[in-house]
Amino acid sequence: MASNRGPIKGEVVTRFAPSPTGFLHIGGARTALFNWLFSRHYGGKSLLRIEDTDRKRSTQEAIDAILDGLSWLGLEYDEEPFFQSQRADRHAEVAQQLLASGHAYRCYATPEELEEMRAQQRAAKQPMRYDGRWRDRDPSEAPEGASFAVRLKTPTEGETSIDDLVQGRVTVRNEEIDDYIILRADGTPTYMLAAVVDDHDMGCTHIIRGDDHLNNAFRQLPIYHAMNAIEGGWDDPTYAHIPLIHGNDGAKLSKRHGALGVDAYRDEMGILPEALFNYLLRLGWGHGDKEEFTREEAIELFSLDGVGKSPSRFDIKKLENFNGHYMREADDTRLAEIVASRLGAEANVDLLAKAMPVMKTRAKTIDELVDGSRFLFATRPLQMTEKAAKLLTDEGRQYLFAVSQRLKSENNWTIEALEASTKALAEDLELGFGKLAQPMRAALTGTTTSPGIFDVLVLLGRDEALARIDAQAVAPSRD
Repeated sequence: MASNRGPIKGEVVTRFAPSPTGFLHIGGARTALFNWLFSRHYGGKSLLRIEDTDRKRSTQEAIDAILDGLSWLGLEYDEEPFFQSQRADRHAEVAQQLLASGHAYRCYATPEELEEMRAQQRAAKQPMRYDGRWRDRDPSEAPEGASFAVRLKTPTEGETSIDDLVQGRVTVRNEEIDDYIILRADGTPTYMLAAVVDDHDMGCTHIIRGDDHLNNAFRQLPIYHAMNAIEGGWDDPTYAHIPLIHGNDGAKLSKRHGALGVDAYRDEMGILPEALFNYLLRLGWGHGDKEEFTREEAIELFSLDGVGKSPSRFDIKKLENFNGHYMREADDTRLAEIVASRLGAEANVDLLAKAMPVMKTRAKTIDELVDGSRFLFATRPLQMTEKAAKLLTDEGRQYLFAVSQRLKSENNWTIEALEASTKALAEDLELGFGKLAQPMRAALTGTTTSPGIFDVLVLLGRDEALARIDAQAVAPSRD
């Protein structure tokens, strides 16, 4: 039997189905993006399902983080989120239909019996599969009152093929799929059953997910086929299994590679949502040599034909480069407000907005913008970095005295006028301009890196700039 690929007909419905047991990690965010873009490209629906059936590990904090991260990336959904935990009765109802129709059966095997079975399989170096011991037995053979799980009766002959939109045709022998549990002994549904029932009830036409779920497709299809035989209308979805993301060294992605939650990229690293959106889009998908896409272009051009079969490699430096590009294009007031929120009460949004044109040319992250902006709101005496302090030698302080005297006579406090005056002073003193600029930067910012020194003078304003220079200047000795 085969799940046919074929042309896309009717409304496309995709879903993103995260488990709220932790943050929205980078791989999940890319899966969400690909689902969203695919449905938007075809004018379909994009749905969100929170798979919160693991009540011990699922938390409201994780749910909030997932919803917040998706919203920050601009992935809006066409309906309110579905919560899998609220649908347990529906899952159990389908399990009972499968049981009543003979597509599932009661398994009375005890945990001890199952462990003994697995031990024997390990010893014989056999695949670890349920051996079907209750598949054809009459339930009357079980001890009275014994608990049981419900197992799906999977096909034992032939093979199943899937025409995956990314992986191509994949075929598995049916004998490799064992009769797995769909309803536990306590009456709760398993993931395999719940996911299929929810995908069907939500009308999902395309299941786009990581290729670590490819084996699950072959386990889930028998439920579709059984329910289709029972009541009809349970058509196979179309599958697309996306290769996972690896680190830059080719190893499985981990925290050391940058496998953080979306909130960490925003809050700790200072990445803009449009930069992460574009980077995730290009992480395993391409359209010719084009690197940068607007949201509208991404929707127009996205197709699963552009998804590669090999794992993509996460490169934090490339993400930062993307972010630097988008920061340079970003509205100055927007950036100023983001930076001000991180600097706190000391920050002045108007001054930051004025500084952004020169500040953002040097930065790749919001964090760098924040650090680079601190000098604007520093109070005297400025704290000096070690490198800056080394520039304020006796000679450097005397140069600052000369700079102060020259700039105090400058009535036109503009970049052009200040540059002309300072460079003229350097010529008068027969010095290279750097001999003046380096101690000036240290005195004005407390650091050795900043925007252009004349930009700094103008941003600080005449009074504050001169006061900072005078705080470090020393008049030359008259000896």
